[in-house]
Amino acid sequence: MTESARPSAPSAGKPTGLRERVRATVCAEVVEVAHRLFTEQGFDRTTVDQIAAEVGLSRATLFRYFGTKEDIVLSRLEDSGRQIAEELATRPESERPWEALRRAFDVLMHRIAEAPEQALRYLRMLNETPSLRARHFEKQLYWRELMVPEIARRLGAGPGDLEDPRPRALVAAALACLDAAMTVWVACEGEVPMSVLLDRAMGALGE
Repeated sequence: MTESARPSAPSAGKPTGLRERVRATVCAEVVEVAHRLFTEQGFDRTTVDQIAAEVGLSRATLFRYFGTKEDIVLSRLEDSGRQIAEELATRPESERPWEALRRAFDVLMHRIAEAPEQALRYLRMLNETPSLRARHFEKQLYWRELMVPEIARRLGAGPGDLEDPRPRALVAAALACLDAAMTVWVACEGEVPMSVLLDRAMGALGE
């Protein structure tokens, strides 16, 4: 397949209406306030009522935007998954699937490098809160489903091929490397750049 014939990254879709823009604005404000309170007080000591009061919403209204307190913390992960999948779809055809996966994660690496202290606080809270770790795993399953079709295409596997485990194995392994790099990054207090740790983790499996 030539570069011109490659499938494009997922489109942004139709312009959003006023209701969707208002919803997005409110959600962003809730997330910002919640992250500040979680950082100051800890996840378990911060209540949904506190978050709602600071944003000027009722508890019931807040739960119309977010199903759980954990969802507030992890809401950005869905956007991250979509961005990674979009980046993966734009990688050159000449890249092997494993290299394309590594380069797709640069979306996260750049974001972390821009605000490392904020990322450290976030990941530390994630590691210390069992309920967040469980929900984070669920979100990563969503990432996997977004990424597998592109890896299957690069491997020449059909989208409905249930007998080829390679696409899922590669994506699952790449996400495991990402988790390992994040765990070590938090443990070393960010002394080693996250991108370096991810290179080491994925390099160990790519040798």
